[in-house]
Amino acid sequence: MNGADAIVKSLQKEGVEYIFGYPGVAISPFFNSILGTDIRTILVRQEQNAAHEASGYARISGKVGVAVVTSGPGATNLITGIATAFADSVPLVCITGQVDSSILGSDGFQEADISGACESFVKYSYIVRSAADIPRIIKEAFHIASTGRKGPVLIDVPQDVQMKTISRFEYPDEVNLRTYKPTVEGHAVQIRRVMSELQKAERPLLCAGGGVHLAGASAEVRTFAEKYGIPVVTTMMGLGTIPTRHPLFYGMVGNNGTPCGNRAMQEADMVLMVGARVADRSIRQPELVMGDKVLVHIDVDPAEIGKNAGPTVPLVGDIASIFREFNRRELELNFDEWNDRLKTYREQAVANRKAAADRERGDHVDPAAFVRQLSMAMAPDAVYVADVGQNQLWSCQNVVMREGRFLTSGGMGTMGYAVPAALGARLAAPDRQVVAVCGDGAFQMTMMELAVLQQYGISVKIVVLRNNVLGLVRQHQHYAYKDRFSGVDLGTLPDLEKLSQAYDIPYMRIETAGETEDRIKAFLAEDKTMLLEVLIDPEETV
Repeated sequence: MNGADAIVKSLQKEGVEYIFGYPGVAISPFFNSILGTDIRTILVRQEQNAAHEASGYARISGKVGVAVVTSGPGATNLITGIATAFADSVPLVCITGQVDSSILGSDGFQEADISGACESFVKYSYIVRSAADIPRIIKEAFHIASTGRKGPVLIDVPQDVQMKTISRFEYPDEVNLRTYKPTVEGHAVQIRRVMSELQKAERPLLCAGGGVHLAGASAEVRTFAEKYGIPVVTTMMGLGTIPTRHPLFYGMVGNNGTPCGNRAMQEADMVLMVGARVADRSIRQPELVMGDKVLVHIDVDPAEIGKNAGPTVPLVGDIASIFREFNRRELELNFDEWNDRLKTYREQAVANRKAAADRERGDHVDPAAFVRQLSMAMAPDAVYVADVGQNQLWSCQNVVMREGRFLTSGGMGTMGYAVPAALGARLAAPDRQVVAVCGDGAFQMTMMELAVLQQYGISVKIVVLRNNVLGLVRQHQHYAYKDRFSGVDLGTLPDLEKLSQAYDIPYMRIETAGETEDRIKAFLAEDKTMLLEVLIDPEETV
């Protein structure tokens, strides 16, 4: 057995089903060794997409996603995908080939210090010096990626190490890292403090972030909210924790949140912030919003607690474990008056939205209404993947979530995320409907992955909201620079109907509001990958 064989066998020990990658000389021993195994290789068309596809797979499967690429430009192309996963705490193991150990540091062909380049956005990185260390390193990498606050781990393997013979393969049964022991169980004293504060509260609010999904804790959090009648809002990454039309759900908070959600955050006297960073996108001025209320901050990562807002009660631990403990407690609480107030706000917001839609829209396709119609027509457990830009904001403000998932690039805001992430999500859940919603700018960044969808027979529904501009940047220039538009005109190409023909993908187009309902039904009824182009007024703003 050589080092490459050891990598492959270690991945098999970890139960890896798919690797998303792109070969090259420096990683060719690995791609040779993986032949004949039960691990399926998905050949991406650009390395960044390997990380995005692994991310979509990881977020839906709950497993660690694996991306494998070659050295130099292959590795550097992967960086944006790694940073995107790090920002959203997605567990990945990224394996990169490297030039031979003997020429490291000599500026050899396709040599790049990928470990150094990724230092600020990986949980940990390895440069493999000895093939005998590979089983231990792979075991540690999967453990680090999938425990505590999840995230990407990088393993850089020189080509000669992959080819080096090892005399014995032993895969460790467990990992014991002296400096890495994440907290899982919430501290009993802090749990009692939370319950005590909840008993004193009159207007509590639970704000669910993306960490709830990462912990697989949606059911526990929802049970807690329902048990005590506690209103729920979410950050963008927490969407789907509770169904959109659940009586206790009052919307998304933040810069692009709903009026009701943000008002609930302002008027609450106690906020349980669960698996959220309290970062600028969800709460722009934490010191103002949190100054007059009790803040309970629950997160598995102690570094996040207090970073942006000082909590009254910090609680470190696994969210599912903590909420199971919460749900064992019995308290006599009644928040009917508080819920009635928020229901009034929600009803008024819905009425205002409907009045604005009736007043301002003629035959143009209203993107907000389109998202509502699309998501209502999707299967209850469908996966909705939003890209970045105006499409993301229309999506998160209007998507109707039931028992499905909402995926997007929240922390990094990476354009081009949706199509590859949807591909990975579909592989993780082949029986669930997966829909990617993109703007025409974002779609053109990763549209080459249409070939991957077709090559491997992966069915993903793709929506392109077409306005021929970079909509969100244009919107910013409209308000901030008084319509001095610069670098936002995409022109009229490509012709998406011809592009669909080139990839042998069925195509459909919506030009007016009257066509929307019937064409959404036909679009979702198609068994294969399909592209739906929806024409949007370039003057449309969020």
